Amino acid sequence: MIVFNLACAHEHRFEGWFASGDEFDSQCARSLVQCPVCASAEIRRLPSAPRLNLARAGGDERTPAASAGAPATAEVMQQKLLQMARMLVQQTDDVGERFAEEARKIHYREAPPRGIRGVASPVEVAELNDEGIEVFAFPIPDAAKNPLQ
Repeated sequence: MIVFNLACAHEHRFEGWFASGDEFDSQCARSLVQCPVCASAEIRRLPSAPRLNLARAGGDERTPAASAGAPATAEVMQQKLLQMARMLVQQTDDVGERFAEEARKIHYREAPPRGIRGVASPVEVAELNDEGIEVFAFPIPDAAKNPLQ
């Protein structure tokens, strides 16, 4: 196995595990490698530092110098946003196009309180806000909707 640092056309960074460099090239040519954030198939390899196994006989394992620095702020933010999106998917009910209707039922205690997510038009969002029902937009990438494995 070989691990490549990858980026999509929108500069979302992620890792990909492949049997070989040729296998990576083959999968990219068939658009099988996609960004987990935006699903773009326009992927490129980024430079990577080699992983050196510096374990000694006494079990003293050293951290490679390349991993000693903290990840870039954009990468950390991307990871956090994806974690938040996954948490939202796990902890809320998807009510789809009925979002405004369900939000009203919950607000006016016609339905049990629970976290919901769905789709609402800008007009529906404005009407909900006028009624004192707070809503927010949080786009959920396809990668957060399904398990990774």
